[in-house]
Amino acid sequence: MSDVVERFMRYVQVDSQSDPDNEAQTPSTPTQHKMAEVMGEELRSVGCIDVKVDEHAYVTGTLPASKGAEDAPALMLCAHLDTAKDAPASGVKPHIVHYEGGPLVAGIVNGQPVQTTPDQVPDLAKFQGQDIVCSDGSTLLSADDKAGVAEICALLARLVANPELAHPTIKVAFVPDEEIGHGAELLDLDALGAKWGYTVDGEALGEFNYECFSASEATVTFKGVVVHPGSAKNIMVNAITLASEFQQMVPAAERPEHTEGREGYYHPTDISGTPDEVKLCYILRDFDAADFDEREATLRRIAAFQNARYGEGTVTVEVRQQYRNMAEKFGPADQLLIDYAVEANREVGIEPVLVPARGGTDGAQLTLRGLPCPNIATGGYNAHSVREFVPVRSLELTVDLLERLVAKFAAVRADGTVATPTAGATDGE
Repeated sequence: MSDVVERFMRYVQVDSQSDPDNEAQTPSTPTQHKMAEVMGEELRSVGCIDVKVDEHAYVTGTLPASKGAEDAPALMLCAHLDTAKDAPASGVKPHIVHYEGGPLVAGIVNGQPVQTTPDQVPDLAKFQGQDIVCSDGSTLLSADDKAGVAEICALLARLVANPELAHPTIKVAFVPDEEIGHGAELLDLDALGAKWGYTVDGEALGEFNYECFSASEATVTFKGVVVHPGSAKNIMVNAITLASEFQQMVPAAERPEHTEGREGYYHPTDISGTPDEVKLCYILRDFDAADFDEREATLRRIAAFQNARYGEGTVTVEVRQQYRNMAEKFGPADQLLIDYAVEANREVGIEPVLVPARGGTDGAQLTLRGLPCPNIATGGYNAHSVREFVPVRSLELTVDLLERLVAKFAAVRADGTVATPTAGATDGE
């Protein structure tokens, strides 16, 4: 078993699910402290210095530059410690399936196979004859994002074991609560001291993200007028009815189940209440800044229509921004982040695909805070599902890719110019 696979199999067995119902506290769950302590020890064991595990379960450390690269700007590698709430994530039992085609069966639960078919994931055909890591089908595998954590640690161990491998100072950051939108929010960028960074938190091998949705959360509150239903005519205003009416006026074709690619959406995520008061929550997503602003405006126009009909103050809309499209903040000097990632993919035999991420990463938040930070794939599939899996070879290739990637930054001067041609780059890349 290769180093990265061994690490991954260990890390996924440490519970670290985040809790969206406790988002006021960071980390949102005590189990993330345990994962943070484990990763602090892992960073120390692979040779990092200045390792810190803080009270919010942020883990940071430094791998000093290779000989001759001491003056190159520091590069951050980031992954998140938490796992999603969308499926059970406690007591993960990873195992390796040798895939020979047809459905990939993770396990048998309640007498039924938990499986992924080639129709669901066409890439499965590429993995015939390969080993694939799955859970037992009763939980997430937690490849999102413990695959990224394992790949970064395996890279660090390789660099320390092979001093001839070039790399700049590498700043490592493992962060909590990415799955509930907190992520790198409390990461001290001044103390970290990196000029650029990458998150390792993508999906299919070769996918590379330097743009993502802009995102906000809208809470729509409906105030009803409640009287005895026997004498309600021309008096009662039922808040449940108002919420239903509101949702029917939100563009039906612009729901997640009807969109793809660069198309944005309105997604109702939660509803609670009584005839007296209802709260209806949405997440709003779009790549284009003007279209994103229009989504918020649309909800406010619907509210204004209902207020004109039922009385001012009947419907209110509160919007909280979550993150912005990281591409809005990439400048010409940051182009090398994209070029180097494309080159590194090709050098290990992967054809890169530049994909706008239909979701957020820690990189979006970090980029908006001034640390340009696109996203590298981990090789995983079916994130947030008990059918989640990651091919062994994809874990290993990602470490190879990261090795090539950090070598390129060893030749970068402090002003962002390149001192020498990047090692291994082919003509025209």
